[in-house]
Amino acid sequence: MSRASLARALLALVVLVLSAYFTLTTPPRLGLDLRGGTQIVLQTKDSSTTKADSRSTDRALEVLRKRVDALGVSEPTLARSGDRRIIVELPGVQDPREAAKVIGQTAELTFHTVLAADAPVGQGKASTDESGQPLRLGPTALTGDGVKDAASSLDEFGASRYVGVDFTGTGDRAWSTLTANAACAPPGDPARRVAIVLDGKVISSPQVDPSVQCGVGIVGGRTSITGTFTAQEAEDLSVLIKGGALPVPVEVLEQRTVGPTLGADAIDASGKAALIGLTLTALFLIVVYRLVGLLAAVGLASYGLISYGALVALGATLTLPGLAGLLLSAGLAIDANVLVFERAREEQAAGHPRGLRGALQNGFTKAWSAIADSNVTTLIAAGLLFLFASGPVRGFAVTLCIGVLASMVSALVVCRVLTETAMARGPVLKRPGLTGLATLGRFRNWLIRRSPDLMRHRRRWLAISAVAVVLATSGIAVRGLNFGVEFTGGRLVEYSTSTTVPVEQARAAVAQAGFPRAVVQQSGDDDITVRTGQISNDQQVRIQEALQAGGGSVTKLRDELVGPTLGDELRQKALIALAVALAAQLAYLAVRFRWSFGAAAVLAMLHDVLIVLGVFAWLGRPIDGVFLAATLTIIGVSVNDSIVTLDRIRETWAGKRTAPLAEVANEAILQTAPRTINTGIGAMFILAALTVLGGDSLTDFAFALLLGLVVGTYSSAFTATPLLLAFDRHSSSPPPMPKRASGPSRPSGRGPARVPQDSGAVV
Repeated sequence: MSRASLARALLALVVLVLSAYFTLTTPPRLGLDLRGGTQIVLQTKDSSTTKADSRSTDRALEVLRKRVDALGVSEPTLARSGDRRIIVELPGVQDPREAAKVIGQTAELTFHTVLAADAPVGQGKASTDESGQPLRLGPTALTGDGVKDAASSLDEFGASRYVGVDFTGTGDRAWSTLTANAACAPPGDPARRVAIVLDGKVISSPQVDPSVQCGVGIVGGRTSITGTFTAQEAEDLSVLIKGGALPVPVEVLEQRTVGPTLGADAIDASGKAALIGLTLTALFLIVVYRLVGLLAAVGLASYGLISYGALVALGATLTLPGLAGLLLSAGLAIDANVLVFERAREEQAAGHPRGLRGALQNGFTKAWSAIADSNVTTLIAAGLLFLFASGPVRGFAVTLCIGVLASMVSALVVCRVLTETAMARGPVLKRPGLTGLATLGRFRNWLIRRSPDLMRHRRRWLAISAVAVVLATSGIAVRGLNFGVEFTGGRLVEYSTSTTVPVEQARAAVAQAGFPRAVVQQSGDDDITVRTGQISNDQQVRIQEALQAGGGSVTKLRDELVGPTLGDELRQKALIALAVALAAQLAYLAVRFRWSFGAAAVLAMLHDVLIVLGVFAWLGRPIDGVFLAATLTIIGVSVNDSIVTLDRIRETWAGKRTAPLAEVANEAILQTAPRTINTGIGAMFILAALTVLGGDSLTDFAFALLLGLVVGTYSSAFTATPLLLAFDRHSSSPPPMPKRASGPSRPSGRGPARVPQDSGAVV
């Protein structure tokens, strides 16, 4: 074994052992869409005294953390996003009304003197007390900063609730002075009252007890806020006072609630789809590539271990789209294996001097550039998705990046170690037909015999592509795009009913509840989705109660609330992401190839995106954040296919510099056709399983990718290549120079490697 092979074997062993260790010892961090709970996205706003920036948002974050801790939520997560946003995750919270009320309230607590009845008109600030009676407030005598603690308690008779407040040293002195002055007014005079104000509203204005002496006040550092509190109201008030005031106001931009059953069902459905899809893919590899296909299937299993181990080791959050990202990355691992095996078949057919082992080594070497370029373009798409997406879709970007890197390790390290070790065994070399590399394969041989001149009809292929784009985009003009609430703002709630409720009945119930413009549809088997404009949590409960009147028990499966500001922002970000993705891919391909190659690949990619978008428009499927993830992934997958074809055109053209480019391109398409089709079929098994079994949450995502895969397979040969031929007519650049020829790979050591049929003689 050469030093390089030994190093790869040791690297593979270390990676697999570490992955197994983290898999067995580290529990996954599930997103709320998988374990259930509520996510609230807040944005800080400028106040009259404080500007909303990263520092004030950090202070607000600490106040919110105290409030959430006081709510008793298990394992909450709070984090700042950007300069002015705070993401609050509350696992297990299914009714967000109280949480949003407590979390989002500014809680600016102040204590005021109350002006006497005979005070001059216009003096003080007009207000009303807790019973609605007019009241004029004097200047602030004490703020919430002077409060040390607060707790809700029952009075000595157990009849009413009150909130006990403990003051700090400074707060105690201010409170004593405030009550000492109030005690000098006669009983019944408004000036004997003390107003306790929360966010500009008087929550309590008690009279100072007659036992309190004028000029002495209440001492001891403690007081009680009484009123007609319910147990929940008293508890909420104590939480707000204890947590302190937010330094700046906050507004709710987005709120998502996922029921625990929906997350469990999604995990179960995704697991079944993954098992069926990966099993069919592994069987396909074994049928086509025999022994090396079997070893590639083992490498595919190692990909699952490596990607999952890396995910839990990094502490990344696993979301439902993230699960799809891991499965999609498995398709990239298949792509790398197929590229290598097809190259090895060509090397073996050309009579490589070192037999199957040398052919396999050269296959890895020659396939490297296409594999690297394909994965880089996918990483570009994933990076843009992470920057411009939000919510669980960002989890897809993270897991896609992890999956891409894990696929390269499994395909280029683990699978290489396994296949090279197998090729060095005598029994394998004696039966080359079992390896799967001894011949070019039936499909490739059929292409060689027929040798169709596909590029002779390049104008016909471009015409077909143009017609497909026109038909698809006409759907956008005729039917429009069905933007989801992420892009339009509003609220989307999905309910499950214990008894089947017809859509017409559900629509009538929602209209009677006061929402005649709500869009009510059936989802899944018996579930009901209701889409409205901006409505409050209390209004959502009214809709649920209206459905419950005719549908028995009603369970909220998911609830998405997106503010209009965030909807506009996400829509703009989506357009920017698509534009930047096209520009970034064009720039990368122009550097790696030449401008005509890059322009052809990017236009073919745009062709694929427009067709998928048009099909979704015709079918009325939602255009939301998940679709954005699918679109950017389609961009990566489409470029992958085009890169493989263009890379082979460049290589073949360099070896035949005097041949017409159309002839070179045709030859390259025929050479890469087995790879394109085999990779497409392998990935198709996974995506088809996700489409059928992935549940409502992943159906549209998987369908978009499946459609993009089919269209991309066509466009890589019949759109990108004809465009390249058209562009090259306007290019003055000469054909690429051939790469410096390199002999068969040799392991380090003394002399060339020996195979059983090799005598060792060297000329």
